[in-house]
Amino acid sequence: MLRTEALVKEFRGFRAVDGIDLEIREGSVHALVGPNGAGKTTLFNLLTGFLKPSAGRILLAGRDLTGKRPEQVARLGVARSFQITSLFPQLTPRQHVELALQSSTALGWRFWRSEEQLGRFSERARELLNEVGLAEHTEVPAGSLAYGRKRALELALALALDPQVLLLDEPTAGMGTEDVDRTVDLIRRIRTGRTVVMVEHNMKVVAGLADRVTVLQAGRVLVEGPYAEIRRDPRVVSAYLGDGDADH
Repeated sequence: MLRTEALVKEFRGFRAVDGIDLEIREGSVHALVGPNGAGKTTLFNLLTGFLKPSAGRILLAGRDLTGKRPEQVARLGVARSFQITSLFPQLTPRQHVELALQSSTALGWRFWRSEEQLGRFSERARELLNEVGLAEHTEVPAGSLAYGRKRALELALALALDPQVLLLDEPTAGMGTEDVDRTVDLIRRIRTGRTVVMVEHNMKVVAGLADRVTVLQAGRVLVEGPYAEIRRDPRVVSAYLGDGDADH
């Protein structure tokens, strides 16, 4: 579904991504892990058009995405969430999702459109909010939502684009145990019929969700495979997990 070929990103001579060949299988959950500075965020930004590669190619179902802008990448079927939550605090979850649904139509991003015109998206907005567990929070200001529910709303916004590929940037970062468990359950539900790529530091989350794991180090692929295999690879234990985590 998503593939990179010899992908490189240089910053003033420093290679943050150094010749990465990556294959994301259709319908899978694929985790990108690695120590700080491994190149995970840079790779994510390349995949979604926020950075342009210095060399190499990015392909979505065989279609070349290389060098396309973020909004073009999104319209072609790749949606992402961000590590840092960014919402309109006074708008309700329903209004957020209606605007996201509107963005892919002829209405575009026209914030002055009336409630009546946006109303055509209300039913679908409520369906998406129900899908992410926010059915009881559709009409409250987004700024009043608990952190975990804000992240759920961001997922609803990404799903509103009806993506082929959903990229999640540290979806459980900053969460307590209860929110982490809720988010893991949510990702399990929404993965049906979609391909999911996630950057995640919580290895228990990776173990519970990922069909395949790519471990990055210094901008290169260190090892790749099912979690059960890579967690015991001596290179992974040394580079990232640490001896104390090898059995967890």
